[in-house]
Amino acid sequence: MYKVLIVEDEENIASFINMELSHEGYETEMCNDGKEGLEKALEKDYDMIILDLMLPTLNGLEVCRRLRKSKNTPIIMLTARDNVMDKVSGLQMGADDYIVKPFAIEELLARIETILRRVNLSNNNTSTLKFKDITIDIEARIVKCGDEVINLTTTEYELLLQLIRHENKVLTRDYLLEHVWGYDYDAETNVVDVYIRHLRSKLKNDDYIHTVRGVGYVLR
Repeated sequence: MYKVLIVEDEENIASFINMELSHEGYETEMCNDGKEGLEKALEKDYDMIILDLMLPTLNGLEVCRRLRKSKNTPIIMLTARDNVMDKVSGLQMGADDYIVKPFAIEELLARIETILRRVNLSNNNTSTLKFKDITIDIEARIVKCGDEVINLTTTEYELLLQLIRHENKVLTRDYLLEHVWGYDYDAETNVVDVYIRHLRSKLKNDDYIHTVRGVGYVLR
């Protein structure tokens, strides 16, 4: 049974999400402020965290930033504002996905299932992948550049897997959206570009991931 932490200060929304996830067979825990949410997330092992952006004591961005220093638990950020900068900020802090309120519960469930499915697929593959000085131990979900361990979010990790598995092949943005995020995004979204920028920064080498203007990206 998957364990999900819900960090949401709006009681009606938190209770609704909790009820629906419990009905779908998830084990859930709830808290209504950022500080408590961060403490729970650090103390226990969850399969997924649903994290509101606007929280008392500690906002969702700060919770996400601090959590990413030591854990790569998948995070879906909830935001009441359909604002590009809010979304980009959440992704930059390490969120794996975001969803704008109000939302259909079916959409939230689909996004949770997509992220958990790709995590499980990666965990079931025991091979090791290599590209130049990058090594991915898929069983342990550890990425190294040389001898240095690189801390990636779940989505960053899955994006790197796709690029390495298709070394020297140009992958379009649509392909990456489908195979990493697992569902359709707005065609105008820049989420792929944001994550590519994150990867380049963490890999500390701009020569690995190349942009093919108007098409997508290639690892070569």
